[in-house]
Amino acid sequence: MLWSRNARSLRSARWLRETRLELFRLLVTCGPEGLRAGVIAERPGVQPSSLSFHLAQLTHAGLITQRSLSRQLIYSADYGAMTELLGDINETATRFARAATRSRSSLPTVSPRTSSRCSPAGAPSP
Repeated sequence: MLWSRNARSLRSARWLRETRLELFRLLVTCGPEGLRAGVIAERPGVQPSSLSFHLAQLTHAGLITQRSLSRQLIYSADYGAMTELLGDINETATRFARAATRSRSSLPTVSPRTSSRCSPAGAPSP
């Protein structure tokens, strides 16, 4: 029962991330002029009941902006924040890649024949 509940939670969390990512992609492709909330709600795959929640989360994260035009809300991707985020991701990935390369090159080479971990169970190491 617990596994089933956790699996449902994980699937739900994945769906939430995918929904926000799709909304963000949509707004990025629309350019700085953005889209009205009503137009976003008409897109297939976007549940109108959860749209406000997802847009609020993206706004809170600083990835999109919201502005009012008359009585309509317009959402746009924040390209400056997106560029900064991608730069941070690139910097982090580069740092980890360098660290992984250094750690792999500094590891001693172990032959499977001399390693006790590779010996069959119960067999003495050579």
